[in-house]
Amino acid sequence: MNLLHWIAGCILAAAWFSRIVDAALGMPRIADVARPEWDRRPVVEGRTPRVSIIVPARNEEDTIEPPLRQLLGLDYDSYEVIAVNDRSTDRTGEIMNRVAASPQAHGLLRVVHILELPAGWLGKTHAMWTAAKQATGDWLLFTDADVLFKPDALRRAIAYAEAELADHVVLFPRMIMKRPGERMMIAFFQTLFVFGHRPWKVADPRTKDHIGVGAFNLIRRSVYDAIGTYQALRMEVLDDMKMGKVIKNAGYAQRNVFGDNLISIHWASGALGIVRNLTKNFFAVLSFQWLRVVISCIGLAFLNLMPFLGIWLAHGWARLPYAVALFAMFLIYAGMSTKSSIPPYYILLHPVSTTLFLYILLRSMFVTLSRGGVVWRGTFYPLDELRKGLV
Repeated sequence: MNLLHWIAGCILAAAWFSRIVDAALGMPRIADVARPEWDRRPVVEGRTPRVSIIVPARNEEDTIEPPLRQLLGLDYDSYEVIAVNDRSTDRTGEIMNRVAASPQAHGLLRVVHILELPAGWLGKTHAMWTAAKQATGDWLLFTDADVLFKPDALRRAIAYAEAELADHVVLFPRMIMKRPGERMMIAFFQTLFVFGHRPWKVADPRTKDHIGVGAFNLIRRSVYDAIGTYQALRMEVLDDMKMGKVIKNAGYAQRNVFGDNLISIHWASGALGIVRNLTKNFFAVLSFQWLRVVISCIGLAFLNLMPFLGIWLAHGWARLPYAVALFAMFLIYAGMSTKSSIPPYYILLHPVSTTLFLYILLRSMFVTLSRGGVVWRGTFYPLDELRKGLV
């Protein structure tokens, strides 16, 4: 039995320790646009690059007004905001119109009302595509209806993008966390992200690592057109990440950056709120294939739960590799705590968050298969169409 523990423990120790070494070397290379050197006004060929900020929303009456008003107060010389009311059945469109008519808007905000969804489109991708057709910017910034912006967020991001000659820039949001369950789940997702997506490799054109975040996807207009616009992602549930994948695969320069609290978002209320929000997503992450879900559950359970179990089940020196794996995991938590308000001791809840994540994977699969599709913001999308639209 101890031999099996040695084998399992060494695999886990190698996996986790190699990732923490890779992260320790790579994460410092990711720029932080909140630093003083990026507090400047971007000028290209004698003018400020124009930016079109696109905000799709459906039934967001409780959250839409503060983000829109913050976008109207940006410290930037040349931009427009296009808010899209995507078939809302509440007061979202009315609130958008009221904000657009206010003195604060002074012509910056345009509102587009969509009444019907054409066949073969998801509501969100269609909303963003519709707005982009009307945009006049050199850059397109796709964001969500619940993201809060500091006045200098856009200016700093564009200054960085132009200085780096980037084509696509993702600014990581500060996660607003109000409950321990939210911190627990977000800590797990951040750990999984560091382990699986290697954000420090995104800028390397030799790797396949890519990025996309719905809160802040900043794309050159010429690049957006060159990759086929959102028409290429018509039925993609994970449109933000897939946009990043398409851009990276096409050979364009991609960057992700930190920004302290330049933008912030409250993702969900409590751990179960996160579970509910992600039910539509994770079967899509695994291409709607049940076998991939099963294999992923086994792999994630081994990777995330076995270090905790092994330290108790093994005897003597066979515990050592499990301890190495746990120590590497702790270092990841400690590193993340420098960029968020999650203390390193939340690693003690890692087995709980892992179990909930496995539940999310299985729940997403069973709910999607039982319904024959995904229900998103009140609209049903058949599974056959979603599978056909995968990028």
